[in-house]
Amino acid sequence: MRILIKNIKELLQTRAEHVDMVAGAAMKVLPKIEDAFLLIEDEDILDYGTMDHCPVDDESISKVIDAQGCVVLPTWVDSHTHLVYAGNRTLEFVDRINGLSYEEIFNRGGGILNSAKKLQETSEAELYEQSKLRLEEVIAQGTGAVEIKSGYGLTVEAELKMLRVIKRLKDNYPIAIKATFLGAHAFPSEYKDNHTGYIDLIVNEMIPAIAKENLAEYIDAFLETGYFSVEETERIMEAGKQYGMRAKIHVNQFTAIDGIAACVKHDALSVDHLEIVTDADIEILKNSKTMPVALPTCSYFISIPYTPAKKMLAAGLPLALASDSNPGTTPSGNMNFVVATACIKMKLTPEEAINAATINGAYAMGVGTTHGSITKGKKASLIITKPLHSFYEIPYAFASNPIGTVILNGEIQPYKN
Repeated sequence: MRILIKNIKELLQTRAEHVDMVAGAAMKVLPKIEDAFLLIEDEDILDYGTMDHCPVDDESISKVIDAQGCVVLPTWVDSHTHLVYAGNRTLEFVDRINGLSYEEIFNRGGGILNSAKKLQETSEAELYEQSKLRLEEVIAQGTGAVEIKSGYGLTVEAELKMLRVIKRLKDNYPIAIKATFLGAHAFPSEYKDNHTGYIDLIVNEMIPAIAKENLAEYIDAFLETGYFSVEETERIMEAGKQYGMRAKIHVNQFTAIDGIAACVKHDALSVDHLEIVTDADIEILKNSKTMPVALPTCSYFISIPYTPAKKMLAAGLPLALASDSNPGTTPSGNMNFVVATACIKMKLTPEEAINAATINGAYAMGVGTTHGSITKGKKASLIITKPLHSFYEIPYAFASNPIGTVILNGEIQPYKN
C-alpha cells in the first residue's frame, strides 16, 4: 500500500543518511524541505522531496493526503515514561500546593510507595485497561515510540504484573514500545532498614524471572540521596547487564553524588533527569556514548530546577527530551508540551527542542535505526499538524493542540484528543 502526502508546507528532520544523534551546536540545525511531498510504502518511508519531484497520483498510490499549510515531522520519541500505573495521586498534588516537598510526601508514605500499594491491589486486567487509555492519549498527541518502566510494584509478583501489561500493550498497539525494569524505584517499607535484602531480591529473584519471560530490554534505578546509592545502583546495573538489560538510570534529580560517573562507567544508554549537573558531570559525559535526558515538565509540575540544557549544549553534549509521564510528579505524556516547556523554561530553540525530542530521543530509547528522522527506509511514523504559520508555532502556542493526523508504521491512527 502506498500513501502520498503532498503540498507539505514544511517537512522537518529530513536526513538522507542515518545519524545516531546530534550534539552541541549541531542541535541548532533542523534540516527541512519546504513545499514538499512524502511517499509511504507499507510501513516505511519510500521517498520524499520537493513538490516539483512529486510522483504523479497514479493507480499505484492507494491514498493521497493534501497537507496544504501543514507541517510534517517524525513522531515524538518519548524515552522515559511510567505510563503503566494504577489510580492517581491527586491528593499529593494538593499537599504540594500546601507546601509539602517531594521528600516530605514520600517520608509519610506517599509518592512511589503510595502508587505501589494501589498497583499491588489492582488486577492485571484492570491495570491494562487503565494503561491503554494513557497510551492511546499519547499516540493522539503525536508520540510514535515510547519507553515504559515498571517500578510501582516493588514485589516480584507486582513487578512482573506491570511488565506483562507493558508487553500486552506492545503486542496490541502499533506504537514502538521498549520496557524497562525499575524494581529499584524505592525501598518497600519492609526493607526500609534492610537495603541489602531488597537488592538481593532484585538481583536474585526479580531479574532472573523477568529475563525468563523476556519482559524488559533495559534496567533502571533511582540513583539519588535517600533512595539508591552509587554502590547499590552499580550492583543492579551489573546484574542487569548479565541478563542483557542495558542501564537507563534516574540520576541527579535533587543531588549530585557521582552517579553520572558510575552510569558512564557501566555504559548506560541514558542518564535521565539531570536537574543538578556539575562541571565534572559534563566532562564525564563528553567522553561517553551515554545520552543525557531532560524531563522539563517534571520540573514544571513540582517546581524544581530545570536541567541546565544551554550549558550542556555549549559544552558540546547532546540532549534528549522526554515526558517522565507518571502519577505523582508529571501526570502528562504530552510531548508537545514537553517541547514547549523546553523552549520557554530551558531556553532551547525550537530546532534544538525538536532534535532532542526526535532523533536524540530515538537514540536514548534504542530505536534510532527505525524512528526519529525522515529517512528513506525508516518507519513511516509521522505527525501531520493542523495548518500552521511555521513549525515554531508548536512550542509558541503551548496550550493549543497542533496535531492533525498521526501515522504509525504507515497506518493513520484513529485516536483523537
